[in-house]
Parts: sequence; structure tokens; C-alpha cells
Amino acid sequence: MYTAFHVNANELNENFLNGLKMIFKSKRISIIIEEEQDETEYLLSNPANRKILEKSLKNVEAGKLIEVNIDKYLHKK
Repeated sequence: MYTAFHVNANELNENFLNGLKMIFKSKRISIIIEEEQDETEYLLSNPANRKILEKSLKNVEAGKLIEVNIDKYLHKK
């Protein structure tokens, strides 16, 4: 089983650990700590992505939007 918890470090407390113990009982588990990166920061960290996103924002601000009929692309049976 795989379970992901997304919490702030200051939310970790004894209740959290007790909850984990209740969920997984006597099973062996692995705990991996990973600092989450903000999605916007991640996307803007690549110069090519940044350029595309900035161009898209300018188009939205200028009212240059494209309407798409999603039904055209869905396979109807």
C-alpha cells in the first residue's frame, strides 16, 4: 500500500504519529521525507517553460483566448 501525506513540518506531532500507528498497525513501513517544491517555481525555473507561460499570460490579459470544443476530441461510442 502507498499513502502520501502532505503536511507542513509544524503540523507533525504525537497525534500524527499515533494516527500512522493506527493505520498501519504492526506492519513494517518506510518513511521518506521530501521537501515539496512549489509548482509555479518549478515551472518557471526552466527558461523555455517560463517563456511559454509568460506568453500565455500576456495572451490571456490581451483577451486572446482560443475556444476548444472538447467533444470534438473525445471518442464517443
